Amino acid sequence: MLRWLYVFIPISAALRFAGVAPAWVFLAGVIAIVPLANEIRRATEEVAKHTGSAVGGLLSVTFGNMAELILAIFVLRAGTIDVVKAQITGSIIGNSLFGLGLAALIGGWKRVKQSFSCEQVGLLSSLLTLSVIALAVPACFVYTERDSHVPTPEIQRLGMNLSIAVAVVLLIAYVASLIYSLVTHRELFLHEDQNDEADWSLKKGIGVLVLATIATAFEAELVSGALEGTASSIGLSTFFLGVVVLAIVGNASEYFAAIYFAKKDRMDLVLGITVGSTIQIALVTAPVLVIISYFMGKPMDLVFTNPLELIAIIGAAFAIKVIAQDGETNWFEGVLLLAVYLLLACAFFFVKV
Repeated sequence: MLRWLYVFIPISAALRFAGVAPAWVFLAGVIAIVPLANEIRRATEEVAKHTGSAVGGLLSVTFGNMAELILAIFVLRAGTIDVVKAQITGSIIGNSLFGLGLAALIGGWKRVKQSFSCEQVGLLSSLLTLSVIALAVPACFVYTERDSHVPTPEIQRLGMNLSIAVAVVLLIAYVASLIYSLVTHRELFLHEDQNDEADWSLKKGIGVLVLATIATAFEAELVSGALEGTASSIGLSTFFLGVVVLAIVGNASEYFAAIYFAKKDRMDLVLGITVGSTIQIALVTAPVLVIISYFMGKPMDLVFTNPLELIAIIGAAFAIKVIAQDGETNWFEGVLLLAVYLLLACAFFFVKV
């Protein structure tokens, strides 16, 4: 279904080298990333079928949000750190509200309800709560210290050190969650299709994974280079492009997968894809970006300067916990999740930074 979008890979390159307006390069680049992200997702799944659940889980962590991570790294390299933070926020609320909401709406449209495992949701909710606390701590620290006698540069340095410490703790927590779900309590998280035969050979899966990752890096470089020019030409802030456009593009494959499984009434997988991807962003992608930025010489802390971002992350976690606590969803709950996302998107639209 997405294969025809591959034509935008050469189109985006041609537009870049032809020197056309940045907005056209940006548009072609983000469209080209969508099928590449889906290809990375599919290749990861195929390789995981050959390697087993344990290695498959590690592959999921490494490549599940690879398009998102690559895009963020290039935006970070361009020096627009606030856009990277906005992208993290957008991915968290996009996967948990937009992705799950759309899947619940489409999957439950002709059904009374759809059910899922409470054990799985319990683990996801716990990790989501940890994510919210961890992302809020650095910001709260900086906000409270601003009223003290400590100089601003020193507060920023301490905020960066705290962010690195938080990043390490989050990565350790995610590794522990993998051990819990894939080793010590794996029987609680087995799905009926875990022993499906692979459609691709291991060699093909690895080859597609490598090529799609390289192509994504190329497109991410085009998008990041055209970001500021696009924002100024169409009258939108780079913040809005990061929190909505880049986040949706980087996670497009998860949305398509979630809708596909929701239509098949497999909400366990839908929760694993949407909320699981949200957790990967908070517990893996964000910490990795903090560490990478430090070695790149462009340190990025986890201090969200706009309080609206923290409100959005907390609101998304609260909405997910309320709707998923009974182990059932329906199409109207999907509408409610989408409504919360649209409310936040409207607020981000009017932010001028």
